[in-house]
This record gives sequence, structure tokens and C-alpha cells, in this order.
Amino acid sequence: MHDIKKKRAYEESEKADGYRILVDRLWPRGIKKEDLHHDLWAKEIAPSSEIRKEFNHEPDKFKQFRTDYLNELTENDEADDFIETVNEELKDQNVTLLYAAKDTENNHAVVLKEWLDQQVDQ
Repeated sequence: MHDIKKKRAYEESEKADGYRILVDRLWPRGIKKEDLHHDLWAKEIAPSSEIRKEFNHEPDKFKQFRTDYLNELTENDEADDFIETVNEELKDQNVTLLYAAKDTENNHAVVLKEWLDQQVDQ
């Protein structure tokens, strides 16, 4: 089985990334669409603008953000299709979640990866 990874969208793409999914609702600042090597832009799986703005990338608000985002994922109509896509790609290659946040510890991709690790067929 291959792995789910996470990586800042600003980092160079590598063959080991496998299937690259941009998981931000907004396009990363300063990157041209043709310059971001990605296979899918899954903006529908990203946190809502409401909880993203409430969190505001403040580490002390991460715990509440994590709870809110996990609730959104549970209720997200697109979640099953997203999980299915990830499962299919994992059969052949790694899947890398791309995000723009500067904080690599307190961001939605961390929560999404944790959630996916529990959802995919491993």
C-alpha cells in the first residue's frame, strides 16, 4: 500500500509525491495554475470559509478548528467521492495533499490526512 503525504504547495514536486491533490479552497498566492503540478483541486473538501476565518491560523485555536473541520468532513456530501478517489490512487502510487499554509503543524491538511488515514482501505 502507498502512503498519504502532505506538502506545502510551494515546495518542488517530486516523483515520490504520486497523485497530487490541492486541498485548499483558495488558489495558493503567487503560484500560476500552470506552475502547480497537481492532478486534482479538491476545494470542496477544504474547510468552510467560516471556520477557516475563525481559526485564522492561530495555534491556540487549532483544537477547536480541528473539531469543527472533522464535523464538516463528516457532513460533506463530497467526502465519499473524495475517499474513493484517494483509495483508487493509493493502489498505484502515493497521494500527496497540497496546501498553502505556512504553519506545517496547525493546518487543515494535518486534520484531513488524519481523517483520511482512518477512512481509506489500508
